[in-house]
Amino acid sequence: MKLWEEDFSGKLRKEVSEFTAGDDVLLDQHLVHYDVIGSIAHATMLQKIGVLTKDELDKLRKSMKHILKLNAEKKFKLSVDDEDVHTKVELHLTRELGEIGKKIHTARSRNDQIILDTRLYTKDRMLEVEEELLSLCAALIAFSRKSDIPMPGYTHLQKAMPSSVALWALAYAESLLDDLDLLKAAYALNDQCPLGSAAGYGVPVAIDRQMTASLLGFGKVQNNVLYVQNSRGKIESVVLGALSQVMLDLTKMANDVILFSTDEFGFFEIPEEYCTGSSIMPKKRNPDILELIRARSNKVFAYYHQTIGIIKDLPSGYNRDFQETKEPLIKGLETTKSCLQMATMLMKDLKVNKEKLMKSFTPEIFAADKAFELVSRGVPFRDAYKEVEYNFIALEKSNPDRTIRTRKHLGAPGNLGIDKVEKWLQKEQSSLQQERSRFASRVQALVA
Repeated sequence: MKLWEEDFSGKLRKEVSEFTAGDDVLLDQHLVHYDVIGSIAHATMLQKIGVLTKDELDKLRKSMKHILKLNAEKKFKLSVDDEDVHTKVELHLTRELGEIGKKIHTARSRNDQIILDTRLYTKDRMLEVEEELLSLCAALIAFSRKSDIPMPGYTHLQKAMPSSVALWALAYAESLLDDLDLLKAAYALNDQCPLGSAAGYGVPVAIDRQMTASLLGFGKVQNNVLYVQNSRGKIESVVLGALSQVMLDLTKMANDVILFSTDEFGFFEIPEEYCTGSSIMPKKRNPDILELIRARSNKVFAYYHQTIGIIKDLPSGYNRDFQETKEPLIKGLETTKSCLQMATMLMKDLKVNKEKLMKSFTPEIFAADKAFELVSRGVPFRDAYKEVEYNFIALEKSNPDRTIRTRKHLGAPGNLGIDKVEKWLQKEQSSLQQERSRFASRVQALVA
């Protein structure tokens, strides 16, 4: 039975019910835990303002903790008849507690409930994504330390100048750490408690919005009750935008590893346990996981644009269109997390072929270095450039290892600053752990 059904004058057709529910029943299964946590905080606040007695709150808490147990055991399943997670939870409480269960919805709407649920879910998942991102950064830094080996640098996919494997790997570590700043900014926007905004216009009850925000571990209350509704989809798009930047790095890195592990390059070797085979070609080994990371990055980009497309032409206030922003958010977070996990596993086991790398250094890659040798003797750079250009046939191959060590300025192959990047990583790991502990302790206090 739907929450509004008793007051509805007509009978909703089955087809309409199924259409409006869409995939919500499946998606809301992800949100059961958060809906119950939010309801416990809301009930605690209702007891403080006198809507519930202490005994009623205790009974509600006990029943809701039982739902959490059932959900953890995968025994709290939603169906199309439930319509959404909010209905399922409230009807469960009403069946168990009668009139007490009917009080739980006082001073809130499903409109602010679903925003609360998705924001709590997003906080949890974003912290997990950040943890996986930092794990990948740690793997890249470790890879840099053990792979400080000369490697051709490319522009236009043509050999350009001497580089190193360590420089390549550390470039991705630093880029991902920049992405972390975007994730943290998105996290901060999401870290606003919407509860109490109801349908977007407040309620004629003296609720304590700050109390519920504090109980749930939010950074602050989202102040304007109409903006709470208007921000639905907007904040989801900001989160997906940050995830898109992470996936942009992952797809670029995947492309590099695919290319550099081909026989034509042979710089890297992907272990067999990461490769799939062919149904027709024996001994064929394919880098499918990297190709799927590349493909799934486009799915995350699409989720971002999908969300923007859903909300961009909506009028102010709640619109049912918002329901469709839930799926791209959930799938975007899950996809990014799984791709980060796979990339980390591979980077820990990726092998480097030093012999192939050293053989790949042909004379032309040292041309710029030869020009700078002339510059060091007082020759103007443009004259030195022409001298090397005209006499290229006499150019000899240099020692790649010695050559990259001459690049000693900050951030170059001979001065990577690995220790600095590692300290940056450690600082972010500590900050993340503090936030995870703070959020987890607030939630744990609600169900203790």
